[in-house]
Amino acid sequence: MHRFALVGAGFIGAVHARSLAAHPGVELRTVADPDLARARALAAGTGAAATADVATVFADPQVDAVLIASSTDTHAAVLHAAARADKAVLCEKPIDLSLATAERAVDAVRASGIPAMVDFNRRFDANHRALHDAVRAGEVGAVELVQMTSRGPSLPPLSYLAVSGGQLRDQTVHFFDLLRWITGLEPVEVYVAGAALADPAVADVPDVDTSVATLRLSNGALCQIDSARRTAYGYDERIEVAGSAGMVESGRVRTGAVSRYTTGTVTSTGIDTGWFERMAATYPAALDAFVSALDAGVAPEPSLEDGLIAQRVAEAATESLRTGRPVRIEH
Repeated sequence: MHRFALVGAGFIGAVHARSLAAHPGVELRTVADPDLARARALAAGTGAAATADVATVFADPQVDAVLIASSTDTHAAVLHAAARADKAVLCEKPIDLSLATAERAVDAVRASGIPAMVDFNRRFDANHRALHDAVRAGEVGAVELVQMTSRGPSLPPLSYLAVSGGQLRDQTVHFFDLLRWITGLEPVEVYVAGAALADPAVADVPDVDTSVATLRLSNGALCQIDSARRTAYGYDERIEVAGSAGMVESGRVRTGAVSRYTTGTVTSTGIDTGWFERMAATYPAALDAFVSALDAGVAPEPSLEDGLIAQRVAEAATESLRTGRPVRIEH
């Protein structure tokens, strides 16, 4: 039984709390959040204790793993604390919006030797994993072209966008990670075009709400990722990989398979209304992968290093968006 503390009691903390409480190999001992009332409210539904003092988590010998779901600006500090306290850690992305700060946190964790994983939860989507397995098994031959779509249903509040790091660091970064994981190839160059189309006020953040990133991979293959903050039809995520021997697609997921035929009209079931509805199952799956790695004594994946590499790609993409020029990606 792995004894966890959860740091962060906001929306995503509540998602993780449900996964922790339901996992048969986990005991959720503590929920920590600077807002004690919020920590208590979340802990009450799980049987865990609550605290506003995160330091108590790392002083507790009964806690051997920490799940970081607090605000982004706290992730690096909590990772340093976990490294000092010799506690395994599962961290929400990003490690930090500053690449240099993220690198220092990863260095500290690496030096400590604690098991650590970044929660790029889309790797645990069943369709994306099947696509990954097919590509890695050689079913498409040599990878030549990758198409990825990330389109959200509604524009987040401008107050969120102002602290998110921008669309490429906040939204598209998941697909930079998926690209590396699926193909086993490294992006070496990126060019991005973007615009504020859903709301012109997004440009004042400054940010974009619609973008297209084109990446060149280490074998010369090309990838295009289109990202939109707002659609008029729901949450839309899909990936296809084409190669010398064929193509594999993780397609748009519908909420059902019923189509109704009437004169001149065919009505089909729709798609998920939001990203969480589409990805809800990936959170417990990611936790289970982390716990299984702890049980087996192997390094969990995706690693913090995977998080850093995706972040470096996002930094290069953000620079390309700013300058209007292709940018080489440093590894």
